[in-house]
Amino acid sequence: MATAVLFLVAFFLLAIGVPVGISLGFGMVAVALGFHTTNLTFLAQSMYSGFESLPLTAIPAFMLAGAVMETGGLSKRLVNVANKLVGNTTGGLGTVTVIACMFFGAISGSGPATVAAIGTIMIPYMVKAGYDRTYATGLSAVAGGLGIIVPPSIPLVIYGVATNTSIGDLFLAGIGPAFVVGGLLIVTNFFLSRKAGYLGDGSSFSTKELFKALWDAKWALLMPLIILGGIYGGIFTPTEAAVVSIFYGILVGIYGYKELTWPRVWKMLVDNTSFVGGIMLTFAPAAALGAVLALLKVPRDLTNLLFSISSNKIVVLLVVNVFLVFVGMLVDTTSANIIFSPILLAALKPYGVDPIHFGLMMTINLAIGFVTPPVAGNLFVASGMTGIPMGAIAKKAMPFIIAMFLALMIVTYLPITSLGLLQLLGRY
Repeated sequence: MATAVLFLVAFFLLAIGVPVGISLGFGMVAVALGFHTTNLTFLAQSMYSGFESLPLTAIPAFMLAGAVMETGGLSKRLVNVANKLVGNTTGGLGTVTVIACMFFGAISGSGPATVAAIGTIMIPYMVKAGYDRTYATGLSAVAGGLGIIVPPSIPLVIYGVATNTSIGDLFLAGIGPAFVVGGLLIVTNFFLSRKAGYLGDGSSFSTKELFKALWDAKWALLMPLIILGGIYGGIFTPTEAAVVSIFYGILVGIYGYKELTWPRVWKMLVDNTSFVGGIMLTFAPAAALGAVLALLKVPRDLTNLLFSISSNKIVVLLVVNVFLVFVGMLVDTTSANIIFSPILLAALKPYGVDPIHFGLMMTINLAIGFVTPPVAGNLFVASGMTGIPMGAIAKKAMPFIIAMFLALMIVTYLPITSLGLLQLLGRY
């Protein structure tokens, strides 16, 4: 009963537009006052501990780094490299969009930011080449989900903090699933483009032009190498890597590409402040929520519920994925990650599900949530950019959403896609 009251209060407040942190806080206060399962002192102590997490500071830092990369001229150079690689093939500009989203995701860690950065460049380019405008928008919206799968990923940082899982290992584990998702999107785009007649520009591949583009984008391409190489080389932590990426991006944008100015940097810092406050206001109650749910024995009860459905791991993982798909349709990705990842992970541990593997499952589900209405951040961004209704975009994007579901099933039932690289490097 206490658990039901907690979530009823929280989701009611969420439904009327109250921020997720405040909604969770009021839900726990209702339980503390009404059922005496816990007390306000315990809630305050648990909330304070939520602010003490050093990895938490990586989230606003990676967000700011993504903004710096977008305005500093790095994203358009990454797009140019992808275009020189595959732009002359059938559906080539669609393939460029997917690859560019992977490149930019390795810098920004954000789905909506990836849609905004790459979609702004690629959608007009694709329309000019004869692609249907809604098709181009739908592909950009779905491919933008790669921004949270390719490391470094903000949702992976959130998952790592919420479940006390190594963020560095999660980043490394994200590389395989990112290629699975990106590969399936490219294959889907190829067949749809061949059917629709979206052919290449007829030009032949030029090694000279490719190397020219690579040289122009050298500072942008070094970015993910510095971040991931520094983390796995033991030079700095993921949190320190996020800060390094900000300073690197500022220096490259101002002095390398000369497309960024100090006043614009200051504006980005100001704009990012509200996001930082929102994240902190969310994570403090989230830390207390985990402790309260443990007191209420919610993970144990959820495990028993799953066992009552089936003791077969394959069936249980399918049930959890279906549940998360519906969660992604109704709850924003940050809230879904904070609320459900600790509960579901605790419930799945008796089945032998690895925390890192589940983190990638959770992240792909969140990427699908970005393009499944009514709560669909990438569709909102894409619609705002083009003026096309969300419903029309979602309809054109449906084949790509199905490809994302297929990728989710592959990652779910083939843990080697996420854990293989860790095993190869001796980190697992």
